[in-house]
Amino acid sequence: MADTMQSLLEARIRAAVAAIAPEATLAGAVVTTARDPQHGDYATPVAMQLAKQLKQAPLAIAEQLAAALDVTGLATDVTVAAPGFVNLRVDPAWLSRRIGDLVGDERAGVEVAATKGLVVVDYSAPNMARQMHVGHLRSTIIGDALAHVYEHLGHQLDRVNHIGDYGAQFGVLLAQFEDSRAADPTFQVVDPDAFYRDANARAKDDPEFFERSRQRVVGLQSGELAARAVWLEFLDSTRRTNQPIYDLLGIHDLEERGESFYESMLASVVDELEAKGLLVEDRGAKVVFVPGFTNRDGDPMPLIVVNQHGGYVYGTTDLAAIRHRTQDLGADRILYVVDAGQSQHLEMVFAVARMAGWVRDDVLVEHVGFGLVLGEDGKRLRARTGDNPKLAELLQEGIDRARQFVVARAEERGQPVPDDVEHVAHVVGIGAIKYADLSQNRQSNYEFSYDRMLSLKGNTAPYLQYAYARMRSILRDAEVGGEVVLTEPEELELAKLLAGFPDAIDRVITDHQPNHLCAHLYDVAQTFSRFYEACPVLKADEPVRSSRLALCDVSANVLRSGLALLGIDVLERI
Repeated sequence: MADTMQSLLEARIRAAVAAIAPEATLAGAVVTTARDPQHGDYATPVAMQLAKQLKQAPLAIAEQLAAALDVTGLATDVTVAAPGFVNLRVDPAWLSRRIGDLVGDERAGVEVAATKGLVVVDYSAPNMARQMHVGHLRSTIIGDALAHVYEHLGHQLDRVNHIGDYGAQFGVLLAQFEDSRAADPTFQVVDPDAFYRDANARAKDDPEFFERSRQRVVGLQSGELAARAVWLEFLDSTRRTNQPIYDLLGIHDLEERGESFYESMLASVVDELEAKGLLVEDRGAKVVFVPGFTNRDGDPMPLIVVNQHGGYVYGTTDLAAIRHRTQDLGADRILYVVDAGQSQHLEMVFAVARMAGWVRDDVLVEHVGFGLVLGEDGKRLRARTGDNPKLAELLQEGIDRARQFVVARAEERGQPVPDDVEHVAHVVGIGAIKYADLSQNRQSNYEFSYDRMLSLKGNTAPYLQYAYARMRSILRDAEVGGEVVLTEPEELELAKLLAGFPDAIDRVITDHQPNHLCAHLYDVAQTFSRFYEACPVLKADEPVRSSRLALCDVSANVLRSGLALLGIDVLERI
């Protein structure tokens, strides 16, 4: 990120390292926020990185680095702390200028990336012929947030909904549907999930039906007209069911490109792997043995490409997808926002793609894994029936509870219920559900609690939405402009966070962790509250009034912009 304090300091630190040790190389972080605010605002740990290269104690290197470091115009204090940190405190004059530059900037200082590329984000990915459930929540909103961030930075985005529409489960569904239609020509699937359960239960208990199901998969994959007609009917019905969920979540531009999209490419994938000597026969199947992957017994583990019945499998379509994304689309980054349970499968697919030469060294292919959604009992979230909760019902309950929350709050204040209560309930309810997920480390499980996520206390979307509305109420009849001068501790603390907003975006991109952005926005909201309590704004005399209004303006832009990148709307009034 250009022109942020962190990037400017990094340039100065690298220059100082070059001065004291021209031959040294830096591999890790060059500058981070300081662990202890009493020591400074930023710190550099490079002395620890250089200790082995220079064969010196880190503290001694830190002393040399501090002496060589020119931070004129950026920092006022440069101090050394054990075991080898160099701490820096931001110059208030630089902060004042920076906040002045950010007034009215709707991007809040986030610049477009100098080097842009095509980023493919593979997310949501429901199975067709079934309703979306809570298991699809995390993939959908984490993937969408990352797509927003990359797009905001100027990258070209390819949002892909890699739906499950071609696998073995369709053989079972086709056979069950055909039997049902034979018994009743007017038969229609009313409850997709119940139909799916019944069909799979039958496949387990009826060997003849199971074998017939296998053959229906082959029929579908070979283009048999009767099989494809039923298949298309399933897909159409599922799309009609899923679209209202995407509408509720505000998910747009997500292109459906499922397993069947790659149908015409599958044979050439197999041929190419064979031509390159990667494909071998194992117990009637065609597989690739991937170095480094073994089963529990320590035997080599294969990635199946063609099964023993001659059918294509998930591995085949996943290989076709990655080849298409790198070879045909020319993707620079591919993010697979898929649950952590698919980690081994995806790593094997990535490895085979590299073995085949489809993924260049400069192309990032990453599994953005995530944990489970748990109930308040700490166990996997289930509906009362014991099934995965349907996503549509989960979201609607969030909106309903948000409506109750808004009405109760109006009654507490003796105010009328807003005319746009339905819109407010939607913004607050969906925002609360999204933020509760995105504020967690995606690799961890988290507990789903409507009460916690709709609270005005703590790190929640309603707290941030309320903070934004409060900022806008201060600015509503005020004119922002004039010189910014920061003198009070609360002003300086807030300004540092506002200036660091682009660095928070950078951390999201580095780790593909939206919770970095959530944590930064929460810090901004909390720090703004302390600033507003300690520093009068509208009642202050000029030029202090204008200077503090500038802080309010930039704070509002940071919250609005940051929440938008998370896919969360704000309200001018709550």
